[in-house]
Amino acid sequence: MTEIPEKLKIGPREGVSYPIKVQYCGNCSMPLEYCEYYPEYEKCKQWLEKHLPSEFEKVKLEEESQGADGEGDDKKRQKRGGKGMLKSKKKEEGPKRITLSRAPRGKKKSVTVVTGLKTFEIDLKVAAKFFGQKFACGSSVTGDDEIVIQGDVKDDLFDVIPEKWPEIDEDFLEDLVTKKDRFCLK
Repeated sequence: MTEIPEKLKIGPREGVSYPIKVQYCGNCSMPLEYCEYYPEYEKCKQWLEKHLPSEFEKVKLEEESQGADGEGDDKKRQKRGGKGMLKSKKKEEGPKRITLSRAPRGKKKSVTVVTGLKTFEIDLKVAAKFFGQKFACGSSVTGDDEIVIQGDVKDDLFDVIPEKWPEIDEDFLEDLVTKKDRFCLK
């Protein structure tokens, strides 16, 4: 019978204490040995230095040994995909206002479009669900800062939005009148 190589044997290995304890980085939430592939590796090193100084010393020694070999600067960082790509949130300093408009959908049906809720830091999914329940209709987030509500509920929104979110005054609500709305006003 042939003997199985040590690395292919199944089961616990000698000299290893179980369960194996893995330490995770507080910055990138990855195991410590994977921090070097994270785009913000410098922040990981700062966190390591502050919270796990013994592990930081090991990392520092490994980098010095790699630097002597000349491989340190040639290592490529992760460029795409995964948690590594952090999207920066854009803060728009523009005017805070919510626009309400009515858009035709077919011959007789219409939808109400609400834009600008994101400037007040309101979660659009929660707002869409609220509108759908309040008006007993379909409501969805369609764009970056746009909610479409099925049906013509524009007039009701002028009362509902300030009631639900007190930080939004009625002065911030703007009515975009379409051609069809102008004919109805006459």
